[in-house]
Amino acid sequence: MKILYYNWVDYLDAESRGGGVSIYQRNVMAELGQKKDVEVSFLSAGLAYDLPAREVRWEPLRHGKNRNQPRHYEIINSGVLAPAHHCFGDLAQVDHSATQAAFFDFVEKTGPYDVIHFNNIEGLPVSALALKRKWPHTKVIFSLHNYYPFCPQVNFWYQEKETCKDFANGRKCAECVTGGHDAHHIKLANGLSFRLKKAGLEPGSRGFDFSFVWVMRLGRRAVGLQKRLRQLLKPKSATPPARTKDSAPIAEKFVLRRAEMVKTINQNCDLVLCVSEAVRNIAVQYGLDQEICITSYIGTQQAAAFERTPPRAQLLRGDGTFTLGFLGYMRRDKGFMFLLDALEALPDELAKRVRFTAAARQGDEETMARLDKLGNRLAELTHVDGYSHDDLEALLAGIDVGVVPVLWHDNLPQVAIELHSRHIPLLTADMGGAQELANCPEMVFPAGDVQAFCARISTILKGEIDMDAYWRSARAPTTMDTHIHELMTHYAPVQAS
Repeated sequence: MKILYYNWVDYLDAESRGGGVSIYQRNVMAELGQKKDVEVSFLSAGLAYDLPAREVRWEPLRHGKNRNQPRHYEIINSGVLAPAHHCFGDLAQVDHSATQAAFFDFVEKTGPYDVIHFNNIEGLPVSALALKRKWPHTKVIFSLHNYYPFCPQVNFWYQEKETCKDFANGRKCAECVTGGHDAHHIKLANGLSFRLKKAGLEPGSRGFDFSFVWVMRLGRRAVGLQKRLRQLLKPKSATPPARTKDSAPIAEKFVLRRAEMVKTINQNCDLVLCVSEAVRNIAVQYGLDQEICITSYIGTQQAAAFERTPPRAQLLRGDGTFTLGFLGYMRRDKGFMFLLDALEALPDELAKRVRFTAAARQGDEETMARLDKLGNRLAELTHVDGYSHDDLEALLAGIDVGVVPVLWHDNLPQVAIELHSRHIPLLTADMGGAQELANCPEMVFPAGDVQAFCARISTILKGEIDMDAYWRSARAPTTMDTHIHELMTHYAPVQAS
């Protein structure tokens, strides 16, 4: 069986881009690489650009940890920048003929493939999914690790401050983050990075960083000088042109984007794998065919910890306290600011029985001041300024309850899996997939609801959570073996009737 995987960034990227999807892709490639009857290839796009610009093309990967490895490729000069916010809402995300042609040429020259599995479509136009017109026997699988087909920001997080519940026929998209990036400047930066990496300089090395910083600095000065010269040489106009602002065409663009994304996926994908039931519900809500959308919890190497750790029999310690643990980032969407609000709102008699561990990179001065002040109210406060997976076992050993207070539809947070895999009970918001690991309504609160959060803390401190019932309802994390078996079932060709 020949399988092609696609994601916008290589899964061994030197800059560690791609987050949990790259980790997942790395695990899948490693597992399938051991199967003698499977040949696996990998393709990325949206990051590599020539200086000066040239035609869209594909070539074997020639940089990074996977350079010169068999069946590792990338598309150069894609008309669709990746990740998504680098070309926010650009209609090239829907259709870019030169990029689609390069992708089809790649499939023609390296295939045919039994399965092409897109773990993302960022970096390619969604029209690339229409490959069945040329290769009707190829299975097309699309995994929803985020909400890119429906939201150009990928996460329904409006203006980086609140969950987007209605895009108002595209008007809210037009007001979201459209002015945040200069596509031309990004392509220049990507082109310089691509050239340096092909020369053997890796991001993070002194040679790469020095060259990148100084060339980009000189480039910005040259661009600024060019703009000033154009202004000086521009003919003077007696009456400057009237400035107009018409948001309707911009809004219509986002309406078209969403409609075309949904239509193209429905018409061309055999299956859409949703990484949690919450994701599937959203996918169907936004128009994907429920017949092709199935829930497929990703496999994780963390599942091994579930077998070797015993279930927590109780949440409280002998002194009547418990340690609440937050892992991740001090960001609003992750719920950290809400969590500070909620812990500050705890009545004194509850606060003095709560220990809090925050494992997250240090935030701004105001956030750290709030955290310090909070330490005076709680039984104990510990801040760990970031952590690595090597630190995970020691860090989690001191946590009695993990908290996942997200304010967005977090598909299935990696930190939730890491905690759950070690039989650490989860207190979660009702958004996203984290709540599906335990399936315990008594440990779920409405996202952003301070009073409801405090009520859950009170229930825990009263010892009213039935831990036997909690673990009976809990979902065991999916092992890589189980997940690979499930994938191979999905990949099997349809039997002719």
